Amino acid sequence: MFRFMLLSLLMIYSESGHAGIGADMPWKTYEAEAMKTTGTVLGPKYDPYLVETESSGQKCVKLVGTGQYLEFMVQSPANAMVVRYSLPDSADGKGINSTLSLYQNGKFIKKLPVTSRYSWLYGKYPFTNDPKAGQPRNFYNEVRLKDLAFARGDVIRLQKTEADAPYCIVDLVDLEKVAPPLAAPANALSVANFGAGGTGKTDDTRALRQCIAEAAKQGKIVWVPAGDYKLTGDIIVPSDVTIQGAGMWYTTFVGDAGLYNRADRRVRFKLTGNNIHLADFGINGKLNYRNDNEPNDGIVGAGCENSTLSRLWVEHTKVGLWFYVCSNVVVDSCRLRDTLADGVNLCVDTRNCVIENCTTRNTGDDCFAIWPAASDQSYVQQAPAPGSNVFRHCTGQLPFLANGAAIYGGANNCIEDCVFQDISPGCGILLSTTFPTSDASGKIDNNFSGTTVVRNCDLIRCGGFDHDWGWRAAFQLCLDRRSISGVDISQVNIRDSLSDGFSIVAPGSKNGQGRLSNTRLENVNIPDYGIGTDPRHGLWVRDDACGSMTIINSRIADVQNSSTNFIIREYSTADMNDTHTRVHPQTPPAVVVSGPAAPMSFGRSQDR
Repeated sequence: MFRFMLLSLLMIYSESGHAGIGADMPWKTYEAEAMKTTGTVLGPKYDPYLVETESSGQKCVKLVGTGQYLEFMVQSPANAMVVRYSLPDSADGKGINSTLSLYQNGKFIKKLPVTSRYSWLYGKYPFTNDPKAGQPRNFYNEVRLKDLAFARGDVIRLQKTEADAPYCIVDLVDLEKVAPPLAAPANALSVANFGAGGTGKTDDTRALRQCIAEAAKQGKIVWVPAGDYKLTGDIIVPSDVTIQGAGMWYTTFVGDAGLYNRADRRVRFKLTGNNIHLADFGINGKLNYRNDNEPNDGIVGAGCENSTLSRLWVEHTKVGLWFYVCSNVVVDSCRLRDTLADGVNLCVDTRNCVIENCTTRNTGDDCFAIWPAASDQSYVQQAPAPGSNVFRHCTGQLPFLANGAAIYGGANNCIEDCVFQDISPGCGILLSTTFPTSDASGKIDNNFSGTTVVRNCDLIRCGGFDHDWGWRAAFQLCLDRRSISGVDISQVNIRDSLSDGFSIVAPGSKNGQGRLSNTRLENVNIPDYGIGTDPRHGLWVRDDACGSMTIINSRIADVQNSSTNFIIREYSTADMNDTHTRVHPQTPPAVVVSGPAAPMSFGRSQDR
């Protein structure tokens, strides 16, 4: 019994240090490998195309035999749960359905429906559903369940039965205490009054559209009570409209799987005006493939400003939130899960937007991205350049492609107070000029300008294998098509990177680009590196990089400058008060250069 209690106490493990970094996640995560189990613990492994690598902490538990189970003790009361799991694919790539039995204190509660119809992609980007292409990824899906009653000390079991799939792999379980559904606000029109059934079976598209139109006329709020509302077409949200649900666990807009092969019949909210507000509902799409020639579903800001999106849960869509030609938008406390592409992307001509207290998990591209592309659409780009966007107090975890946070250009963008964790196919943070940000005529140029800021962030187990680029660092500056100037990185902890901790690479140098300037690292701590592959470095400047960088009061376990055209200037705090400087040009392979000691602040939380 003592051993079981000890294991239970270890299930929510705490790498936590500073309060206020990352999103506020109102759930507790129980890791499968820390549970009592009759299954097989897999991992850790770090190579691509493995389920272990896509697992949190690169470990998971596989249930194969009839009656095999995982079991853990509840640490605090909860009435809702999420299980992150993986089932095998079918031979034709269409997936299979199965169940996982839930027990509470030895009593059977119900069977959880699980499926692999939204998992398993193969081959090269943008991937295929055909298993014959090999190189599998996107192993995981999630199932959520509410209306439970778990007390502290309850023993919860997930068990495989004879009728279930050949195996079920469990990565983690989230337990949450969810507040009751919200009541209808004053001055509201209910979609129920326009014929919406909220059963998930009838098509409620027309009812929602009519309610929005009437609410806009009367200046009232669109109220969507608890229920599942099937949508089969675009919901255009105009100026001065608020759509209010009963809560992300209670009000859900769902797609029709039979129609989801048509891009115009998916669940998509398009925000097209000023003063728009969406709050307290979920979207559960039915997308199971990626085609970048098709428009995004999910939530699309399509020329909106002065608007808010609060407490939304989006999953099984192409993207979670995608914005273009938008300004002064605040996104707060949203959950983006199991998407085929980005969690959040601030794209064409987006400025002065704040994404805060949001979480992503199992996205199929960057968790959070800023890409100020120069569009060929028929609009005139505003001045000044797009930018001044902020990702703040966000947590990105476990994408199956790309990075935790990525900035591809723009002016004065910022990533602050964020946590990126278990980013096995790319970087925790990437600043890159890989994607184009200028037009053919040269009239628009949205390359990096002003000062790009990254501060007070933790990168834990990031920097994995990108199938198009090879191993990426946990934090990378990639000078590809263009040079980069004006980067300020401070108070960043990089722990247990799978490959290099921090790297500067410049594939653009062959085209006369690839120069880094006006860049500094201050109080950056990299105590270790390369837990997944050798040989690696704490900080590595590749031989194609040009320019310089200043390092101030940082502790980096190993610095390797492989470029004859790059200079690292290193200062301690004392150096800043006089003129003494240490300059590190190209470092011979046998020499390790480490910065002066600085106060360490590790032990960030594995709040999942």
